Amino acid sequence: MKVVYQTCCGVDVHKSFLVATIIKTTSGVEPSYQKKRFSTFNNSILQFKEWLVKNQCRDVCMESTGKYWVPVFNLLEDEINITIANPKWVKAVKGNKDDTKDSKWIGDLFRLGLVPGSYIPCKPIRILREFTRNRYKLTSCRTSEKNRYQNALTVCNVALDSVVFDIFGKSATSVIDYLIEQPDNSINHEEIASRLLRSLKKKSDSVIESIEGYRMTDSQKYRMRLIRAHLDYITSTINDIDTMLNSLIAPYENAVQLLCTIPGVDRNSAITVISEIGTDMTPFSNSKRLCCWAGLTPDNNESAGKKKSVRITRAGVYLKPALVQVAHAAVKSDKSPYYKQKYERIMKRRGKKRAIIAIARMILTAIYQMLSTGEAWNPTDLFKIDMPEPMKEKQKEKAIKQAMKLLIREGKISESQLASLLFKTIVFFCAAIRQLIKVRHLLAVLYFLSQYPLVCCYRDLYVDELQTELGKCCIYFSESVPPDIALP
Repeated sequence: MKVVYQTCCGVDVHKSFLVATIIKTTSGVEPSYQKKRFSTFNNSILQFKEWLVKNQCRDVCMESTGKYWVPVFNLLEDEINITIANPKWVKAVKGNKDDTKDSKWIGDLFRLGLVPGSYIPCKPIRILREFTRNRYKLTSCRTSEKNRYQNALTVCNVALDSVVFDIFGKSATSVIDYLIEQPDNSINHEEIASRLLRSLKKKSDSVIESIEGYRMTDSQKYRMRLIRAHLDYITSTINDIDTMLNSLIAPYENAVQLLCTIPGVDRNSAITVISEIGTDMTPFSNSKRLCCWAGLTPDNNESAGKKKSVRITRAGVYLKPALVQVAHAAVKSDKSPYYKQKYERIMKRRGKKRAIIAIARMILTAIYQMLSTGEAWNPTDLFKIDMPEPMKEKQKEKAIKQAMKLLIREGKISESQLASLLFKTIVFFCAAIRQLIKVRHLLAVLYFLSQYPLVCCYRDLYVDELQTELGKCCIYFSESVPPDIALP
């Protein structure tokens, strides 16, 4: 096995200390080892750096254990080439491992080039990533608090959510505040109606009916006030983070505007994607590698010719949900139905969940190409989606005629042979449906075949035979030939 790094270092990082092993391969196969232990305090990490430089070691590999590798990476990245390895690639043999052996094992694998490095973006992108992930956590927390608030209303026999679209809107909030302020469980109908705005004024009777007879104790009111205060605090914090994100994303504003040209991608989604993958696509050799890193590709687990799993990987815990959310928005877009039509085609044979993952991968592939080339979103097959139906049929007929003329001109098949082949194909298809497929709705498929341009060219020659086969299918399903199924 070829030695990739003549001098390298394997590091096993823990919370309070790290164990490093420098491996030197000068002559022969057997390398020499130097082991040393350091603290994770800054001064000790700087001593570790000096030790590496003194031994002329510029290549370091360490396992990504939680966040413990980050302080070491921050102090070494300016002079040392650091490779952050996924734990599954450097897992030691069970029963023969300790801190010293782990660092040696990591170094040996890295020396032979057996450890693929994880993608670590530049420092500005890492800072941006920290804020976007913090915003994601706060948004999830806000959603949980809203659910608790809704549950509290349900417990108090308040069914306002059945009438009001947004329970946290101005009208609903004003009504709930009124209920909380009441010393008893009585309500003033006129006061409730005066607090409703715009279209809700027409539903004042329904609103009053949904809250009349509510039961709200003092402890429940106190709990709802706490939830409301926490919601307000989370919302203000998210607003502060958004302000910081706008300042951090300023150098990448062109990339944000570029990604916003993709259907379903808004500004927040674009910022999230850039914070996870950056704007430089050179660390990824191709779009497939990026999709694999994002966890949008099936897991490869095959043995003896049998696939044990085809599930997607667990990678991309932050990027994948963002892309799935973008995919859901893209397939609902009527302004640009490109992904919508692709989703519908995939959904018919693979199901909704797999179809959404497929659309998310398509979007990530488009992002890779756009950031690599600087071009706006413009798929090569967009014309197939936006082309009007009459134009599609015209193009289809033209292509079929050209193909038929080419076959005849090249002498591959004669005109009579082509007609006979078409007829035999249709007859075989009809027989297969009669014998194998017991779904009468598929008669429509036969009708479609009878109208296909390639068949229509010679249907006059075999109209009786085709009509007979359609009749056999109908007899098989105990039905008569309907007039709309008959050959035109």
